[in-house]
Amino acid sequence: MKRTSRKRIAIIKNAVAALAYALILSAPKIFAQQPDGPQTAPPPAVGPVARSTIPRHSGTTERITVPAGTRLAVVLENGISTRDAKAGDSVYLRTSFPITQNNRIVIPIGSYVRGELLDSKRPGRIKGRGEFRMRLTTLIFPNGYTVDLLGAPRSADSGGNETMDSEGKVTGPGGKGKDAETIGTTTATGAGIGAIASGAKGLGIGAGIGGAAGLAAVLLTRGPEAHLPRGSTLDIVLERDLSLEGDQLRYTDVGQFSPITPPPAREQ
Repeated sequence: MKRTSRKRIAIIKNAVAALAYALILSAPKIFAQQPDGPQTAPPPAVGPVARSTIPRHSGTTERITVPAGTRLAVVLENGISTRDAKAGDSVYLRTSFPITQNNRIVIPIGSYVRGELLDSKRPGRIKGRGEFRMRLTTLIFPNGYTVDLLGAPRSADSGGNETMDSEGKVTGPGGKGKDAETIGTTTATGAGIGAIASGAKGLGIGAGIGGAAGLAAVLLTRGPEAHLPRGSTLDIVLERDLSLEGDQLRYTDVGQFSPITPPPAREQ
């Protein structure tokens, strides 16, 4: 029995010794593992990433330039009259003809143009004509894309005798013909009344009184107002290049034709 016990004890001792030896051999690997807490050494270098796996963002979009000098055909949406217009009042128009570039519509029909009056002056009672000037500042596309522009009208069809100079100033017709007609009418009326009342002598007196009355009426009455009624057609000239984002022009709605209501006929 003693011999068997001694043999078992020897086997256990040998097993413990072998386990201890194995632990000693594996200790460097255990201690080489990454400890918890902040790193005290830089992480291992990472190899270069293939270019094909890096997303590319160019940050650039197609730019379309409508050059200065381009004419836009537009229709006036709100009437303008020197009777009540003042500097700063808004002006609203819409395009009536598309602008194309490289077989592509860049400014479609139905785009809106907004501007403002720079100044407005009523006609005088003795001399001076009614006049106003406008500047166009904003272009709004059918899809809502909005850009700044700088444009001025160069011609207008208002149905009247207004004229427009190279700077876009609208000037009303003169009133000399109307003034002469007023004086002539009152003179003839006064002469007729005087002749009925006092014969030849009354004719001269009546004519003088009528002429004076006509002159007074002219002095108290302003000349014709400068007026562009709603529906007037104008040409707008771009005074600087208009830069557009190509991505914003990729729309399916290129504008709808709207019947143009002509301005009302006016006395010439």
